[in-house]
Amino acid sequence: MTAIQTSPRTSSAATARAAVIAGRRSRNRRRALAIAALALALFAAVATSLMIGQTFYSPVQVIRVILGETVPGASFTVGELRLPRTLTAVLAGTAFGLAGATFQTMLRNPLASPDIIGISSGASAAAVIAIVVLGLSDTGVSLFALGGALLTALAIYFLSHRGGFSGTRLILIGIGLAAMLNAVVSFVLSRAASWDIQTAMQWLTGSLNGASWERVVPLLVAWIVLAPMMLATGRSLRILQLGDDSAAGLGVRVQPTRIVLILGAVALLAFATAAVGPVAFVAFMAGPIAARLVPTGGSPLLPSALVGAVLVIVADLIGQFAFGTRYPVGVVTGVLGAPYLILLLIRTNRAGGSL
Repeated sequence: MTAIQTSPRTSSAATARAAVIAGRRSRNRRRALAIAALALALFAAVATSLMIGQTFYSPVQVIRVILGETVPGASFTVGELRLPRTLTAVLAGTAFGLAGATFQTMLRNPLASPDIIGISSGASAAAVIAIVVLGLSDTGVSLFALGGALLTALAIYFLSHRGGFSGTRLILIGIGLAAMLNAVVSFVLSRAASWDIQTAMQWLTGSLNGASWERVVPLLVAWIVLAPMMLATGRSLRILQLGDDSAAGLGVRVQPTRIVLILGAVALLAFATAAVGPVAFVAFMAGPIAARLVPTGGSPLLPSALVGAVLVIVADLIGQFAFGTRYPVGVVTGVLGAPYLILLLIRTNRAGGSL
């Protein structure tokens, strides 16, 4: 029998293929470990949020309350105060993280987060008008905030889509609309009564102090509907980074996919903002932090969602217990996010980059 000989070219190709496969497996393993670590950090933050406060409750007591048992003291404190607050923080944080990572990845720009390009400003302007001008209740304010975010996103999209889609144009138009909407907020507040100003400022800051089961339910329903849809489009979102022509060549329906991603991200952001207010910089920071913690090669959405939830819960714990006075969660995230924005702009400028 004649021995089958392997040419050097075939051998080197097989070696290269094996190296690529091994590298991919190693990267996937490191990515899975990083995501597991983020999930563990979120679990620890949730447990801490449920246990500590003016009264400490043990893990056993907290679990008993969650399982529906009656525990003196803990049933009210944990079941009616801490649990809805923590659940709201998790849902809102993951929503902010998903929305921010979607825009930043799709537009290939870390500045393209919803709170930078004006969508949060639209929700804020609508909410302030609902509070000061119309005198609406919490439900009415939430609905107005939801509508304001959606209308602002649609306006930004259609204004930037003239002559073809452009991420740079979308960001610039969004920043311009944000400035206009912030001016509307300032004008309305300047003519408001003192009690309305206090209510509006509490909402504008972003706070979990008003968290309740009534606010959790609509946010939870929106999250159950929208979050799986967003996570399922993670692969298409990564392909869109390659450009419209390349994405279309790889089988992605560019325009419908982009519309689905934008509407899903905006709806998640709007429901989260309606529940807790425009918590500053969470959508902006979650994606870049996740990118530094989790190896590339997969969808950025799940890591960003986990980071967003951890940011909101940890910031809320800091605001409640780290100082002599309690601060809303939006104050803490604003203190963390503003220096990061400045640092990002400095790095972009040094690298010779632009929007």
